[in-house]
Amino acid sequence: MQKPFTIIGAGGSIANNLVEILIKNREMVRLVSRKGIMVPGCETVAADALNSVSLQNAVKGSQVVYILIGLEYKTKVWEAQWPVVMQNIISSCEAEQVPVIFFDNVYMYGIVNGKMTESTPINPCSKKGKIRASIAQSFLEACESGRIKGLIARSADFYGPHSEKMSFFHAMTLDPMLKGKAVRWMMNDKVPHSMTFTIDAAHGIYLLSKDSTVWNRVWHLPTSAPALTGQQLIRLAAEINGKTVKHQVVGKGMLKILGWFIPAIAESIEMLYQVEFPYEFDSSDFNKHFNYTPVSYEDGLKISIRRQKSGN
Repeated sequence: MQKPFTIIGAGGSIANNLVEILIKNREMVRLVSRKGIMVPGCETVAADALNSVSLQNAVKGSQVVYILIGLEYKTKVWEAQWPVVMQNIISSCEAEQVPVIFFDNVYMYGIVNGKMTESTPINPCSKKGKIRASIAQSFLEACESGRIKGLIARSADFYGPHSEKMSFFHAMTLDPMLKGKAVRWMMNDKVPHSMTFTIDAAHGIYLLSKDSTVWNRVWHLPTSAPALTGQQLIRLAAEINGKTVKHQVVGKGMLKILGWFIPAIAESIEMLYQVEFPYEFDSSDFNKHFNYTPVSYEDGLKISIRRQKSGN
């Protein structure tokens, strides 16, 4: 009997791309979210990751579980909820003996001099980074002790299909450009800034889930290299769009002022080091293991612009 590929945190940027890939590969799909998201051909389950019984019922009988949860972007919420969610993930997958892939970011690395790799030291310089480091450590300890079979799949900042409402690049740069509005970049447009294409990220975690040799470690998901600077990304997007654009660099002072009125910006102030200093993400291990070539920034932007213009 076919077992489902279960997505905890359905409806997000990576989850929506993953659903398309799973369906294309004729996999059985179970979508788990608080409200229960309906997608033709998929099983829908309403569950709360803060409730251990609810989560265990949701993962029961899965072939693999993908953790794609996005908690409210507030430090206080993360401090209160992420440790509970992680313990529920570990206990549920241990009880049901199902392998689990935890989709993670790079906040725990802090400011990195050079490229971020899977062996980069954990050195968070933000409150959110410390929280991510703590829950990742809990997850890896559960893997190393044999409690669960799992892996962490990390991504850089992402762009691409289904990320239009979640990506700073879409919100500040690509969307305004396509609408003829002011185009902006944050902090420093002259340093390289890696971005993971959402389809690559989704394809990456699907490939990992199908390989018996990849477990109990951290993987960096496929990301095009070398990283482009903000200037280069904007110039490339403008060329693809067929128009010349000027852009404004928004500094920390202005962002702090905006943060007085927009809570989401206030919560992002501590993370501005990511766009102030070089931010280079290395996925060489993944690329070599799977003989995988990440989508280039040019092709990724072409797909993103075409999708946004068509409204799909």
